[in-house]
Amino acid sequence: ARENRNRLTQIMLLKSLLQVSVGFQCSNMLTALPSAFLDRLLSAALMEDAEIRLFVLEILISFIDRHGNRQKFSTISTISDISVLKLKVDKCSRQDTVFMKKHGQQLYRHIYLICKEENNVQAHYEALYSMLMLISIELANEEVMVDLIRLVLAVQEIAQINEDNLTAYNRCALFALGAAYLNLISQLTTVPTFCQHIHEVIQMRQKEAPYLLPEDVFVERPRLSKSLDRLGPEVFFWQSKISEVLGGSGYNSDRLSTPYIPQLTDEDRLSKRKSIGETISLQVEVESRNSPEREQRAPAEEITYETLKKAIVDSVAVEEQERERRRQVVEKFQKAPFEEIAAHCGARATLLQSKLNQIFEITIRPPPSPSGTITAAYGQPQNHSIPVYEMKFPDLCVY
Repeated sequence: ARENRNRLTQIMLLKSLLQVSVGFQCSNMLTALPSAFLDRLLSAALMEDAEIRLFVLEILISFIDRHGNRQKFSTISTISDISVLKLKVDKCSRQDTVFMKKHGQQLYRHIYLICKEENNVQAHYEALYSMLMLISIELANEEVMVDLIRLVLAVQEIAQINEDNLTAYNRCALFALGAAYLNLISQLTTVPTFCQHIHEVIQMRQKEAPYLLPEDVFVERPRLSKSLDRLGPEVFFWQSKISEVLGGSGYNSDRLSTPYIPQLTDEDRLSKRKSIGETISLQVEVESRNSPEREQRAPAEEITYETLKKAIVDSVAVEEQERERRRQVVEKFQKAPFEEIAAHCGARATLLQSKLNQIFEITIRPPPSPSGTITAAYGQPQNHSIPVYEMKFPDLCVY
C-alpha cells in the first residue's frame, strides 16, 4: 500500500510538472533545462515504471518543442512528402549549439537506454519518435544530425542483434521507429542519394518484411514475425552506405562511419530504480563516490514539485534580470550627457588605481630586517633591509 501511495505521489508530481512545461515558453534551452534540473529529469527516465518513463519523455518534448511541431509527429509513419506536415523550422541558434554540446551525449544515451526497455508500449515509441524529430528540427546543426543518424542506426542494431532478449513486438517497433525517423530526416537533409537509399530500403520492406514498418506495427492488431533472425541484408539501413552518400555531400564521413556506443555512467550500470526518491538518492550517491570531498558534501535536497517549478522560474528570473541590466547600460550610454559618463568612468578608474596602489604597496614592501628595527631621525621605528648575502644566521641554521 505504501509503495502504491509513493507511486501515485510521483505521478502527481510529474503530471504537475508536465502542466508547467506545456505552458512554458523559453527560446534558450540552457535556461529552460539547466543542468541540475535536466540531470534529475533524465535519471527518472531510466526507472522501471513505464508510466513514469512516459511522463518524463512528454515533459522533455514539451520543453524542446518551441514551434508547435509536436502534434505533427503524433503518428509514426513513413510519409513520402514531408512538405504536407508544414513544419516550422528555424536555424539552430548559438545557444542551442552550446546546449547540445553540453548535453547532447547525455540525451542520446538516455534515448538509447529507453529503447532497450522491455515494457515499452506504442506510446513510448511515439514519444521517442517525437523527441528524435524535435531535436532534429529545434536543436540540430550538422554535427547533431550526424549523431542522431548514428544513434538510430545503433537502435536498429539493438533490434537486430537482440542481446537484451526483447519481444518480437519490441524488436519490430524499433525497426519501424528507425525507418520512420530516417525517412523524415533524409527529406530534411535534401541529399538525393541519401533519400534514395532510405526509399529503397523502405520499398524492400514493404515487399519482403512489412512488419518492420510503422504502418504494420503501430496499429491495434500489429502484424509481427517470429523469423526476425533470418532477415536479409536488403531490409536494413547500412551505416557504410549512409556514410558514403552523406560524406559525398560534405557531411563528416569519419564520424558517420563510427558506430554509436553510449558512454554508460555508474548510475546507468546500477540496477533500475523503482521511485523518484531512489533515483535522486542514487544520483547523489554516485556523485559523492566520485568526489574527493564526499565527506564534506551537503546532504541532497529533497525533490518536490515546488523544487522543480522553482528551478524553472528562477532561471527565467535570472535571464530577465540580466536582460534588464543590459538595457539600462545601453540606455545610459545613449541618453546620459558626455560629462556624466566621463565622470563615472573617471571615478571607476580612480578607484581601480587606488586598489592597485594598495596591492603594490603590500606586495613590493621590503622585508623586515633580521636584525630588528632601527629608529629613524624622528623617533619612528623603521624597517631596514639587509641584503641576503650580508645576513648573519645562527650556526644551527647553516646547511
